[in-house]
Amino acid sequence: MSEEKSLNFIEEIIEKDLQDGKHETILTRFPPEPNGYLHIGHAKSICLNFGLALKYNGKTNLRFDDTNPVTEETEYVESIKEDINWLGFKWTNEFYASDYFDKLYEFAIILIKKGLAYVDDSSSEEIAQQKGTPTIPGIRNRFSERDIEENVKLFTEMKDGKYVDGEKVLRAKVDMSSPNMHMRDPIIYRIKHAHHHRTGNKWCIYPMYDFAHGQSDSIENITHSICTLEFIPHRELYNWLIQQLAIFPSQQYEFARLNMTYTVMSKRKLLQLVNEKHVVGWDDPRMPTISGMRRRGYGAAALRDFCDKIGIAKRENLIDIGLLEFCVREELNKTALRRMVVFNPLKITITNFNKEEEMVSIEDNPEDPNSTHRMVPFSKEIYIEQEDFMEIPPKKFFRLYPGGRVRLKGAYIIECNEVVKDNEGNITELQCSYLPESKSGNDTSGIHVKGTLHWVSKAHAVHAEVKLFDRLFHIENVAEAEGDFKDHINPNSLQIIEKVYAEPALLDIDIQKKYQFLRKGYFCIDKDSTKEKLIFNRTVTLKDTWAKEVKKN
Repeated sequence: MSEEKSLNFIEEIIEKDLQDGKHETILTRFPPEPNGYLHIGHAKSICLNFGLALKYNGKTNLRFDDTNPVTEETEYVESIKEDINWLGFKWTNEFYASDYFDKLYEFAIILIKKGLAYVDDSSSEEIAQQKGTPTIPGIRNRFSERDIEENVKLFTEMKDGKYVDGEKVLRAKVDMSSPNMHMRDPIIYRIKHAHHHRTGNKWCIYPMYDFAHGQSDSIENITHSICTLEFIPHRELYNWLIQQLAIFPSQQYEFARLNMTYTVMSKRKLLQLVNEKHVVGWDDPRMPTISGMRRRGYGAAALRDFCDKIGIAKRENLIDIGLLEFCVREELNKTALRRMVVFNPLKITITNFNKEEEMVSIEDNPEDPNSTHRMVPFSKEIYIEQEDFMEIPPKKFFRLYPGGRVRLKGAYIIECNEVVKDNEGNITELQCSYLPESKSGNDTSGIHVKGTLHWVSKAHAVHAEVKLFDRLFHIENVAEAEGDFKDHINPNSLQIIEKVYAEPALLDIDIQKKYQFLRKGYFCIDKDSTKEKLIFNRTVTLKDTWAKEVKKN
């Protein structure tokens, strides 16, 4: 009997809130800013927020934090919705911070009329200087002494477009001596004459994150507002604003964000990789974006399993990317269709095979108890991998060599009778014979061989391109590396094999299907594939070859 999984600290809080009657039902939210594509770190937050609501019969809102019109685009909004849907979650309501611009403006007027906000004409440099340091209190300037009527008038003029960007800001009047720098009269509105992807040119003032976030939570009656640890210093202001406005008391809780080896999680750095063409786009299969992982062939179930395995903690740590790849392999081993693909071909002629072709039956997935079978053409001329033959083999070499026997997957046992070479001594072909009575599934030969090779019929081979992806960076902890992070990009993160030979079943192009190329790894069809040019992306190797390389070096 398996042990029941212990609660994480957020689940403990929720269960106590429900038991104490603080909330009848819980309401969480996922609040991305639409200024880039979601990455695996966001997947952790998605799984947490939606997962908590599912566990406790609550609901989850999707709310776009679209308060910065310069960096936000509708393209990002649509990609975020696609990623959440793909992960398997459905939101109760779709909201935007911009839905609340009128209400947030009203909240700002309330603070001004209570003497808790003022318009400041200082430059950003002056404001920063006046804030002091963590050990030296800040000093208010003369603008903080403006009366309520003047502040209302100036803030209204800011809204009406009378001033240029940066000319004035609205600041909350809190505590310039607070040890928490976020409480030292923070800016809550700034002027920005920019077209907004939803509100157009209606507004030229926009709320800062700290002002929009908590109030949006409150407007929606969010019970548990879950953020990452860097927002701990923001919680005091979050609570102060809700208290001063006397609105629904949403509560903020913080957990450790996901940091993972051999990659970066910063949107700014990911954008650099895209803009500087180190990758082909946000959905490059080497990127830690959800769209990149989807294109690489990672399954949604594997990502959810990974997020469940790493758990929810209060302390930052670095998660080994190998755990994610383990989860991907676990899922693909159960679900991927097996196919035969030869990367580096060596021709074999089966001298005593006198038929034009024969169809052999091979199961699609031996790990699936309900596995289907496919018919694969077998003929006189086939390809095997060059590495599967050695003229002078070492001990315990169970593949093909002169006089040696192997089984061809799903077909027959063959014996190597002759090695054909060109004038320069390069092996060009193997002459082999097959044992007709050794057919897989009906073998009466009584001969047992230790090696089984994958193969492709030469006459029926389908040509394809294969992209082999590896870690995007060659050092483990990119975030703490010295110098420019881009200096640590792995130059071997992409290898392209322009022509491989595949069995004809792979002509059935289906972006949803995942494959195990026998003895090669797990692969998926790339979105740019056509029947004229098949392109396959390696999702992950069969084993953790990277760990072996690191250990060797």
